[in-house]
Amino acid sequence: QVQLVESGGGLVQAGGSLRLSCAVFGSSVEEMDWYRQGPGKQRELVAQIFTSSGRTKYADGVKGRFTISRDNAKNTAYLEMNGLQPEDTAVYYCHVVTFPFNSHWGQGTQVTVSS
Repeated sequence: QVQLVESGGGLVQAGGSLRLSCAVFGSSVEEMDWYRQGPGKQRELVAQIFTSSGRTKYADGVKGRFTISRDNAKNTAYLEMNGLQPEDTAVYYCHVVTFPFNSHWGQGTQVTVSS
């Protein structure tokens, strides 16, 4: 059974930084993503990384501020968030794809940015 354990959310002032972690247990992964869902908003893809190639993709609103990375040996994904703004306030969810194309979600971690 695949289990995702997220950590690193919290409260930060505008301009601050946070790093989210997502440890995956029970399977190797092919793709690791971070999504977020703000108050009254739909869940959106924030960043994506393919574990074999390291290729990344970002939502336009976070380019240059957020960095997704992974440690394949630890089966862990990270999201480094810098220059946080109140509009980044959301529940952040880790999502992974395991072979063959199985989707798994983390429990979510709250990120709150105060102005």
